[in-house]
Amino acid sequence: MTTPDITRSLLPTPFHRLERLSEYLGADVYCKRDDLTGFGFGGNKTRKLDYLVSEALRRNATDLIAVGAVQSNFCRMAAAYASASGLNCHLVLGGKEPPAYTGNLLLDALFGAELYFVESDRWDDWEYKAAETENTLRNEGRRPYRMPIGGSTPTGARGYVAAFGEILRDAGDANVEISEIVHASSSGGTQAGLVVGQVRHEWKGRVIGVSVAWPADVLRGIVVRLARETAVAAGGEIDEPPVLVDDRWIGEGYAIPTAEGSEAQRLFARLEGIILDDVYTAKAAAALIGRCRAGEIGKGGVVVFLHTGGSPGLFAG
Repeated sequence: MTTPDITRSLLPTPFHRLERLSEYLGADVYCKRDDLTGFGFGGNKTRKLDYLVSEALRRNATDLIAVGAVQSNFCRMAAAYASASGLNCHLVLGGKEPPAYTGNLLLDALFGAELYFVESDRWDDWEYKAAETENTLRNEGRRPYRMPIGGSTPTGARGYVAAFGEILRDAGDANVEISEIVHASSSGGTQAGLVVGQVRHEWKGRVIGVSVAWPADVLRGIVVRLARETAVAAGGEIDEPPVLVDDRWIGEGYAIPTAEGSEAQRLFARLEGIILDDVYTAKAAAALIGRCRAGEIGKGGVVVFLHTGGSPGLFAG
């Protein structure tokens, strides 16, 4: 698989055992620190944006368009990539414009992005506005490159095909054998890339996507489709991607904190000094903790928690 033309992610990210959490859970838990990819406050989206922005530049784009919620991590990092690449950035943000910009939104403005607020919680409405913005820019003679929510395209997901190989190298260097990888899954790109990497490396463990937004059957359909498309883009083919989704930790809905997530935040902070966000990583960590307590994972092998970042969201007012 070819590498991106630009790589702003600081790779490889750290991989280490969570000593105190492992003792607390009675499991062998490691953490892949993709919250420390570095650029634009870091997070899993940099791996996707390395590929996406490389493609945009090859197409001689003048503008990037990204879509997400008001506190979107992907939009924050898209704005950072645009500023560092000499591109204009347009962010379509789902939700009402707040009286003061905080968290990721503060960073969006700092990076110089133009912001469009869509007062709807429907992702389809956000994408419609993004398409409308793309058409407007084209009519002005510009060359926009539009990315969907989370950058979850076959191009973006290739970042996690490569990341899977990195995780296996980490495990080899640490002389451990991984049995499960647990991570937050929403728009499906990270999970699709990991699944393609799993098949490519003939790995026999399980990649568990913890849904933070969708029922399991919906998210599984998204990831299966995207994994197949990503495999083709990476020069292969997958008939039946091994997609596993756990949707028991969503709570009342997307971006709504849960009691289990709050407990996971406290445990990671007080046992390991690691910060989790409310929307993604706290719910994924709650699944990790809950599944270990129930004996569903963590026996007879190493569990890897893929920390996908998102800490600026904690400072949203």
